[in-house]
Amino acid sequence: MKPLLFDLHTHTIASGHAYSTLLENIQCAKDAGLKAYGFSDHTGEMNVMGRMYFGNFKVIPRRIDDLLILRGAEVNIVDYDGTIDLAERYCKQLDYVIASIHKIPEYVAGSREENTAAVIGAMHNPYVRVIGHPDDGRFPLDPEAIVLAAKETGVLLELNNASLRTDMSRLNARENITEVLRQCKKHGVRIVVNTDSHFALSVGRFELAERLIADLEFPEELIANYDMDRLKWIVREEKIAELGI
Repeated sequence: MKPLLFDLHTHTIASGHAYSTLLENIQCAKDAGLKAYGFSDHTGEMNVMGRMYFGNFKVIPRRIDDLLILRGAEVNIVDYDGTIDLAERYCKQLDYVIASIHKIPEYVAGSREENTAAVIGAMHNPYVRVIGHPDDGRFPLDPEAIVLAAKETGVLLELNNASLRTDMSRLNARENITEVLRQCKKHGVRIVVNTDSHFALSVGRFELAERLIADLEFPEELIANYDMDRLKWIVREEKIAELGI
């Protein structure tokens, strides 16, 4: 299997329930042989630093040695319309935004139709480039509907390595993401593989996701991480020149 070249869903101590610094994550990304690394800390009440944390990313280098550094965020979807909880002035500064449903006070788990509407609504936000972990059975989704919406909007769906761990709280994640991937394969929809790392040593470690890719014989041409040029599938167009990709 070809190596996965980047990991764009990772968390630092700014997320409150993660345990490594940005520099520790970067070092582990280098140790894992990645070509690009993206940090995407939580927003809203899940970020202990406050909103201004997202306003000063300019101080972080674009490259450290041979590793390209991308600036992102994992925002919360807060209602069935797909509203996200990071203001546009901060989103504009980011290379990409991952939108996810989490168990937070602002979001009440709805029906399959309501949760699906929430995810599709977020896909139509111009800053959202990835839907994070669309696999959690606590928030049931219509797999084919979100795949078709991803095809329409160009937003990528995430294969989340952490979701496949047996100690994760996400309900029936393996079964759910398997059906999403089957629909992606059927409709030719692109995905991105991420670790959702909350501790540095898991950055760039995709073993569970890679096993599922192999089991499903998922097409390489639909996986962003296999080619650095495919970062353009994810990075906002306004940021491509700045990143040199």
